[in-house]
Amino acid sequence: MTDKVIENNQVMIMGEVVGDFSFSHEIFGEGFYMVDVEVARLSDSADVIPVMVSERLLDVTQSYIGRYISVTGQFRSYNRHEERKNRLVLSLFAREIEFMDEKDMILEIEENAKTNQIFLDGYICKEPIYRKTPLGREIADLLLAVNRPYGKSDYIPCICWGRNARYASGLEVGTRCKVWGRIQSREYMKKIAEEQLEKRIAFEVSVSKLEIIED
Repeated sequence: MTDKVIENNQVMIMGEVVGDFSFSHEIFGEGFYMVDVEVARLSDSADVIPVMVSERLLDVTQSYIGRYISVTGQFRSYNRHEERKNRLVLSLFAREIEFMDEKDMILEIEENAKTNQIFLDGYICKEPIYRKTPLGREIADLLLAVNRPYGKSDYIPCICWGRNARYASGLEVGTRCKVWGRIQSREYMKKIAEEQLEKRIAFEVSVSKLEIIED
């Protein structure tokens, strides 16, 4: 059962560690820590992805800043209560971590650019939002509920473009679909007071392929 559920949420990233570990939480005596990994895009920009790591997987007392790693795991969510409402927090839950040589990392990028991949199999749990950018590019926002063991679910924001956006805009809540793409980070300004803005980072899946599954 567990293996089958894990198959519906698969992530692999390769990137550079750009921060030290910070404590997140503890479950049954096992500590979990967060660390940021910078993953290059095909363009000159990059995504900084938060990775959750068990202290049993890696020595979290060490600093790995500047080291290159490959991480496989699942994209997970939880609700954090703040400002009298819940905020969806996303991170990559690491199951395996391997250290990479910088030359191997550069070679991977040059040969296939598969340094940021995600696959999800879940259900649309919110009506899709379709819109166009000022330049006329079509976008559709989806919220996908992906089952996890023990009756839990992760709620993953996904963004579709072009033809995928038009197609996704007509999907109904409860539709099962598979998506392939990459995790991306996006900065935005959050209004926290009448004249006060705060810079925040949102994480979502940029969808490259979308497939509807008939249950």
